[in-house]
Amino acid sequence: MSGVLFCGPGAALSHRSAAALWGIRGTSAQTIEVTVPSNSKPHGVIHRHKGTLPTDEVTECEGIPVTTVPRTIFDMAAISPPEAVEAMLREAEYRRLYDRLSLHDLLGRYPRRRGSKAIRAALVRVEERPGRIRSRLEERFLPFLDHYGLPRPRFNAWLELGGVRYQVDCLWPRCRQIVELDGWEGHGTRSAFRDDRARDRRLRVAGYGVTRIAWAELDDEAEVVAADLRVLLAGSD
Repeated sequence: MSGVLFCGPGAALSHRSAAALWGIRGTSAQTIEVTVPSNSKPHGVIHRHKGTLPTDEVTECEGIPVTTVPRTIFDMAAISPPEAVEAMLREAEYRRLYDRLSLHDLLGRYPRRRGSKAIRAALVRVEERPGRIRSRLEERFLPFLDHYGLPRPRFNAWLELGGVRYQVDCLWPRCRQIVELDGWEGHGTRSAFRDDRARDRRLRVAGYGVTRIAWAELDDEAEVVAADLRVLLAGSD
């Protein structure tokens, strides 16, 4: 709020700072990004983006003037890789952060703006394969699959087995294959390790194939992992 107020009338929190405020993209940056209607030099931790924002592209969150979620994603698309754009879009869908002016409206308003291509592709992907991307490892898995021409899964899908609901990282329903992406943050305790294995056993009994892939494998054995997945996912398209 202090950063926006410092920049004067017409200023609004934007870009990485807006994405963090909305909860659709984490950031460790100390810089406060603000869009302002006139040219001015950066000041301290405040980074200013010049631009006059239409009134329907600005709102308030926690009392702070901020770009709407669609406008925030639009701004971020110009400075982010495609997989990050898709992750933000999925997170916004999961959090039900809707706005009267949608991303489709913004694409019509700014058809040639930088990042438009990434947004169009992300909208198609989310419609084809709904689901939330919760971790950086899941986000990284997307370009891996695309690079090797592998079909995309449903992310963080729910399955019900014997009255118990289980959430799996990646699900290919047609071939009944599941991939769990093992980052330390989600599986780094003894109890989590035990629970994961018990769940894997129940899923296998129900007829699902379960494969666990660690971060290091995408670095060190990418081609081997891709070849194995190609066999497991045969017929999933």
